[in-house]
Amino acid sequence: MVEIITATNTASFNADWASPPGDLIEEVLEERGWSRAELAQRLAFSAKHVNELLKGRAPITADTAERLERVLGHGAGFWLRLEANYQQDLVRLQQLDQLASQKDWLKELPLRWMQHQGWVETCSHAGQQVAACLKFFAVASIEAWRVRYGQPLAVYRTSKSYATEQGALASWLRRAETDAGSIACRPYEAKAFRAALQEIRPLSCVADPTVFVPRLQALAGAAGVAVVFVPAPPKCRVSGATQWLSPDRALIALSLRHKSNDHLWFTLFHEAGHILKHGKKATFVDGLNGVDEVHEAAADRFAADQLIPPAEVRKLQGLSSEQELKAAAESLGIAPGIVVGRLQHEGWLPRTHLNDLKVSYHWPQEESHD
Repeated sequence: MVEIITATNTASFNADWASPPGDLIEEVLEERGWSRAELAQRLAFSAKHVNELLKGRAPITADTAERLERVLGHGAGFWLRLEANYQQDLVRLQQLDQLASQKDWLKELPLRWMQHQGWVETCSHAGQQVAACLKFFAVASIEAWRVRYGQPLAVYRTSKSYATEQGALASWLRRAETDAGSIACRPYEAKAFRAALQEIRPLSCVADPTVFVPRLQALAGAAGVAVVFVPAPPKCRVSGATQWLSPDRALIALSLRHKSNDHLWFTLFHEAGHILKHGKKATFVDGLNGVDEVHEAAADRFAADQLIPPAEVRKLQGLSSEQELKAAAESLGIAPGIVVGRLQHEGWLPRTHLNDLKVSYHWPQEESHD
C-alpha cells in the first residue's frame, strides 16, 4: 500500500530537486491498477488536463483538491499543501541557481574559518552555500548585505585588500549580534551603566574569565548593554566594537585581539565611552583605520581615566619594580597588568619590562584557517 506522508514533513526537506504532486498520484494509480484515462473519468477532467496535472504543469487548485479528496482520499488540505510545497521548491531551486551565479561573493568572506567555527554550515552546492551565508547575516540577498553591512563599514579600510577585510569584519559583527541575543538585558539607562562600570572595574583583578565574564555580562546587561566575546576571523584586525541593536539595547563586542588583560579592560572601557558619549546611531569599530579620530580620542580618554583616575597617574611615574607596581595596582583596585600597560603607554616603562604581570588569554581553539 502506498503510504501518503503527512504534509508537515515536505516543507522542511530541502532536496536539490522538486517532486510534483503528480508523482504521488502516479504511485496511487499503479497500486490501484488505474490508468490515467480512468483517473480522468473519475475526476471529470479531460485526459489532457490529467496529463498536465501529473507532470506538474497544471496546479492543484481548490477545486482539484476537492475532487482528489473524493477520488483518492485524504483531505483537500493535504493536496493543497502538497502543491504549495512543490511550488515553493520550484522557487527555491530557481533562487539557488541565481545564488550560485553569485558565488564569487563568498570570496569576500572568511568562509572556511566561519565553517570551522560552526558559524555557517558547509554545503556542496554553491547556491546552497551562498544561501547559508545569507541566512547567517539574516539578509535575503547579496544586495541587501551590501546595504546592511557594506556601506556602513566601508569607512574601515585597513589596506588595499579591504573588500576581504570588510567581509571578515561584517562576519565578526554579525556573530556578535547573534551572541548578544542570548544575553538578558534590561532597557538601557546611562546612569545605571555608569554605576555598573564602577562595579565592573574591580573585576579586572579576577584572572579567570570563567569567573569574571558572567559577572561582567550580568552587570552590564542590567544596565542595557550586552557584552560579548567573539574571536576575530583572519584579516580582521578589530579589537572591539560598539553598536546599538535597538534604542534601548547596546552591544559591546570584544575580540581579545592582543590577548592580554590590559588591552582587554582598556578596550571594554573604551567601548563603554562610545556608548555613554557618542549617541545611538553610529557603529564604532576599534583597531581599524578610517575611524573618527575625535570620537576615538574621547573614548580613549574615558577609558584611561576610568581605569586610573588622572590624579593618580603621576604617582605612578618612577615606579619600576614588580613589588611597587603590585602595590600601586592594589591601591587603585585594578589588575597589575593594567598599571604595567599604562606605564608602557606613557613611556615610563619599557614595553619589554614586567609583562609577566599581565594575564594572557587564548581562545579554546586557536588555529589558523584561511
